[in-house]
Amino acid sequence: MEKLKILGEVQDSCCGPAGCAPEPAATSARDDVREVVKEKYGQAVQAVMRGARPSCCGSSAKELPLGFDTDPITRDLYASDETAGLPAEALLASFGCGNPTALAELRPGEVVLDLGSGGGIDVLLSARRVGPTGKAYGLDMTDEMLALANANKAKAKATNVEFLRGTIESIPLPSNTADVIVSNCVINLSADKDQVLREALRVLKPGGRLAVSDIVLRRPLPDSVRASMELWTGCIAGALLDAEYESKLRAAGFTDIGIEPTRVYDHDDAAEMAAGASSCRGGDVEQTLGALDGAVMSAFVRARKPLA
Repeated sequence: MEKLKILGEVQDSCCGPAGCAPEPAATSARDDVREVVKEKYGQAVQAVMRGARPSCCGSSAKELPLGFDTDPITRDLYASDETAGLPAEALLASFGCGNPTALAELRPGEVVLDLGSGGGIDVLLSARRVGPTGKAYGLDMTDEMLALANANKAKAKATNVEFLRGTIESIPLPSNTADVIVSNCVINLSADKDQVLREALRVLKPGGRLAVSDIVLRRPLPDSVRASMELWTGCIAGALLDAEYESKLRAAGFTDIGIEPTRVYDHDDAAEMAAGASSCRGGDVEQTLGALDGAVMSAFVRARKPLA
């Protein structure tokens, strides 16, 4: 699982509006991050499809892969009245950190795209909000997730939903397609966040809205924490500082940017996060907990594509 020794070596670079080809070493590192994330989330959804029941973000330690069994980030994100009538598997396969569809102010008739749609919970909720005259797309790179999402779509009898296979760095939709892009704790997993945000801007219609839930840092994390692949796939080590997030959104071309904390994780939460990471099992555990305490938050990130 831990294919990279130091993920901090994977740096995003600004190459200007036209972009540039990454160096071979950077490409390899980004591919490694993607493959490990893909593998881990594939294992998680397989556990759900075997009938695993949730504990924190999925199931028991015996059912879910390392990191998914001790995670306070994914708890209690959806109200029961929101998910009423949706397949239980859609909720069980939700590994997010927020409820972006509840905050995105979706309107009937809009076209919505969910980046990293997983089991489809946010796509199905979006489809309800935009109604039969609207459309909800889900994009995911994990075959197991797509299979589960399409099964959930059939169970929910959703006719205005389409799931796409691909990466969030290369969205398989034409420019100016979506009114709203949502995402739930996925952008932090990308090793090329600049490209993700450029693609999001491209796919949005002029005046379109980015409305994502994500893990955001309030202060820098030590290299020892960022080096943990388990914490990367658990949405912590790959997270941006709030100022970095805003800077990248502006560089991509977004305006009207806002980052609103929805939950700040304390020492006890940090203990659960660290429990799943092999790099935290040796050495000074209290030092790791001190580094995480109050440094990590779930946040709602808003931005808009300019009209012209």
